[in-house]
Amino acid sequence: MTSIRILPDRVANQIAAGEVIERPAAVIKELLENSLDAGATRVEVEFRQGGRSYMRVEDNGSGMRRDDALLALERHATSKIREADDLDLVASFGFRGEALPSIASVSRFLIRTREAGEETGSEILVNGGKILHVRDCGMPPGTRIEVSHLFNSVPARRKFLKTDNTETGHIVHCARLYALAHPQIAFTLIDGGRVLFQSPPCSELNERIGEIFGEKVLDNLLPIGAAEADLRLSGYVGKPGVGRSTRHEMITFVNRRPVENRTLSYALLESYHSSLSKGRYPLAFLFLDIDSRGVDVNVHPAKREIRFREEGRVRRFVIGAVLKRLESGSSPEAAGSGSAAGPDPEPGEPAAGSRGAAPPAPIPMPGAFSTQPRASPKTGVAARSGGLPPAPAPTVAAGDGPEAKGRGFSVDSPGGAAEGWRFLGLAHGQYAVFETGAGLVLLDRRAAHERVAYEEILDHYQKEKPPAQSLLFPVPLEVDALGAAVLENHREFLKATGFEVEPFGRNFFRVESVPVWVDPERVEPFLRDLIGLMRDGNLPESQPSLARDTIARLAACRAVRISDSATEAEMTGLVGRLLACRQPLTNPRGRPAFVEISRGELDRRFQKR
Repeated sequence: MTSIRILPDRVANQIAAGEVIERPAAVIKELLENSLDAGATRVEVEFRQGGRSYMRVEDNGSGMRRDDALLALERHATSKIREADDLDLVASFGFRGEALPSIASVSRFLIRTREAGEETGSEILVNGGKILHVRDCGMPPGTRIEVSHLFNSVPARRKFLKTDNTETGHIVHCARLYALAHPQIAFTLIDGGRVLFQSPPCSELNERIGEIFGEKVLDNLLPIGAAEADLRLSGYVGKPGVGRSTRHEMITFVNRRPVENRTLSYALLESYHSSLSKGRYPLAFLFLDIDSRGVDVNVHPAKREIRFREEGRVRRFVIGAVLKRLESGSSPEAAGSGSAAGPDPEPGEPAAGSRGAAPPAPIPMPGAFSTQPRASPKTGVAARSGGLPPAPAPTVAAGDGPEAKGRGFSVDSPGGAAEGWRFLGLAHGQYAVFETGAGLVLLDRRAAHERVAYEEILDHYQKEKPPAQSLLFPVPLEVDALGAAVLENHREFLKATGFEVEPFGRNFFRVESVPVWVDPERVEPFLRDLIGLMRDGNLPESQPSLARDTIARLAACRAVRISDSATEAEMTGLVGRLLACRQPLTNPRGRPAFVEISRGELDRRFQKR
């Protein structure tokens, strides 16, 4: 058995760095928190090559004396707490005393700082945890920290960094979170000498939201405010029906600290249970202020997660406040913003708050690519779906109804495709009831449309060069910095799938062509969904077949709209197209497309046997 020994401080710091410093954005986060704790009113962040070669955070805060600056480079050195009981009253960002020594142990670290009233500042240079020099320097009151050659002393860690564009996106996202949390502070963000973001002090939060996320996002938000005992909620939430495919714009703060917390996340999702379809996430910029004794901020080394002491009470408070605000803003006028990033109801259903209103205008179904009949391997029934008509004006074949109509699509009703199936009517607006020789069939109209659309989109991708439609008027797309990095990294992949997206300024793009199954009026929210999937790693370029399958599932489930009524010709045509599919029993998500009740089962239920 090997002997037990005490690790050298430098090794201990590098191990601690593995918990605190995961990527360059984590360095920026820790340094930003120190600047905010120092009372800065102006913060400037600069980086190069995604932060791997150089990062700088400079502020006009209180600064430090030389002795304090040297002590700050020791492990567990902090000015925020004295006793263990002080953890219950933590109101500052940085209090663990691990960030600076951890950063200095895995980089070339230079700090210049000067306290107001001191004649000169102090400069300390550290390389890989070793102090190289300590000397006087001239500078205004405040602190300037430069970090270069991150992870050079631990090259194995450097290999796990992503591309420069991805790391840049994470840095920008981090900086903007703290800019959101403190709109009264001037923020500047510089990438390789180019100013990415510069905001003077803002008197209102909505000004900072508009600068960071764009006016389209701001147009789809509702202000919220509520208070109860020691709990206070403020900020903005998305209008009913406005959703995203990921949680990236569901941002929560506790005592001005950006955090990830299941209680707050689940409270938001539950509040939007009847306002958003399943799998969609609300927009939210929520600030919860709570007595520091009611929250534990020391449960994660990087302080990303927090824990409430009374989670049930916090959850009930947030749900009540958000529901009350959604109810007061759930009128069609409030929910029905006309922007492309606006309300996003479940396909085929009116937006929340507009129940009973006329159904929305249908959009083109993502089917109808092949004009040749295709025989079902199970039934031998031939089904023919129409394609894009030669004329630019939309055409509708005989027997078509609202479900088949769309921009430029013609869907023919295959005569006799569902021979032996007699349409009886609709049940609850969703299910089509058929009589067959063997009994009754209940068809889920949405599931059937989704299956047909899904398989036809996959067939579309089997072609060597999938057909795309050029847009007469390119669709503008504004995204945040991380979304822009994702788009840049995946532009060639998107082009191979039919989307041609070109840069058009900082964080702006133009969509110039789309696959033929995409409605140009819906391309922006659809691309935002794709960006969300790519950010989560669910659209791998290395596995194109899997990525295209994911796109087809998303398109099929998002694009189908159904009306409240249907004719026999429409339902017969739908059955024919469904039975011609390779897997007609379920929709792309595995939910049954139809259920059969045999005559024997009917007789048994009515006690005729």
